[in-house]
Amino acid sequence: MLTRKIKLWDINAHITCRLCNGYLIDATTVTECLHTFCRSCLVKYLEENNTCPTCRIVIHQSHPLQYIGHDRTMQDIVYKLVPGLQEAEMKKQREFYHKLGMEVPGDIKGETCSAKQHLDSHRNGETKTDESSNKEASEEKQEEDNDYHRSDEQVSICLECNSSKLRGLKRKWIRCSAQATVLHLKKFIAKKLNLSSFNELDILCNEEILGKDHTLKFVVVTRWRFKVKAQRSTWR
Repeated sequence: MLTRKIKLWDINAHITCRLCNGYLIDATTVTECLHTFCRSCLVKYLEENNTCPTCRIVIHQSHPLQYIGHDRTMQDIVYKLVPGLQEAEMKKQREFYHKLGMEVPGDIKGETCSAKQHLDSHRNGETKTDESSNKEASEEKQEEDNDYHRSDEQVSICLECNSSKLRGLKRKWIRCSAQATVLHLKKFIAKKLNLSSFNELDILCNEEILGKDHTLKFVVVTRWRFKVKAQRSTWR
């Protein structure tokens, strides 16, 4: 079987952001034309514009942010193609949270702790046999299986109803992954209220309707600006 090596330089145009000319970070795609950019670059651009930075097609006249979505596949490709990019980005995130005096998210903190424990064991001259290592791995795997919450960043949300046609939730406070989307919230509310469809629900934050593909982390960063620890949302 013949194989051909491709230089990273040859594909840079497909994995870089047209706005910052850097490799895609938190890749976000415009649903209208499928052009992809860094999420922070695109959000900043759409604060003053409503067209795609590449093809200039109108995304939406008044709410362009509702028509962009996280492109997980593209981001995974970028991280696999560019050596050290993911590690460098996670380091920047840790420094960012420390600078704000905030707790480091679970996924980043977990990796930091694991690395620290690994270094400490070597510094103390500790060595582990294959049997003990396999036993610890098995115990950790069992512990993960019993934990129904992911180890990534968590957010607390208050879901309140501002419609007279719908009843509110008995338990309006929920805690979930920051990677959950507004669409997940819609489905959750529809199931709790025994609604036939979730498509008629609108999720609002600060009186602004949120796009269904927005992650909760994106909502916190763009709508809440880290001013409070909990996010308050309403639906109608």
